[in-house]
Amino acid sequence: MRPLQISDPTSVLSLQQEIQRSEEARYDHRLHGVLLVAQGLTCPEVADLLGDAPRSVEYWVHRYQEKGLAGLKEGERTGRPRRLNEKQIKQINRVLRANPSDAGMGVNLWDGKTLSAWIEKTYNLQMGVRQCQRLFRQLDFRLRKPRPLLAKADPKRQKAHKKNSAS
Repeated sequence: MRPLQISDPTSVLSLQQEIQRSEEARYDHRLHGVLLVAQGLTCPEVADLLGDAPRSVEYWVHRYQEKGLAGLKEGERTGRPRRLNEKQIKQINRVLRANPSDAGMGVNLWDGKTLSAWIEKTYNLQMGVRQCQRLFRQLDFRLRKPRPLLAKADPKRQKAHKKNSAS
């Protein structure tokens, strides 16, 4: 019997992406790696087989030896530390509830660019526009644009123009 082969080279990449997609699949992947090491393969051999770095397989084995199966589960990822502290965020929240002109900005509406400029001016901290927009969402700030008013509108002519006006 001849050995089975998968002829599509992109299938390996799609299989690896599928493993990375879910937390359970990544756990199973690490579990298989540790099992292969337990059966006598070296970490570089397992890494080559599974498509991972040899150092990753070594980490899995060490974590398994220290913590058992719990060491192979997905851990918390803290991410990058915040650049603004809680006090600063509370002050930003208060400032956003007022007009930008009250905070010394020359505009009438808060947006990401304006908030970024205010943070740089106040805290000497550079934050990108997108990060400021995320901060809006985090603080439940909704952008409310004022309705435009016509400069020299005549109320009598406006009333006459309206479709349902009582003339």
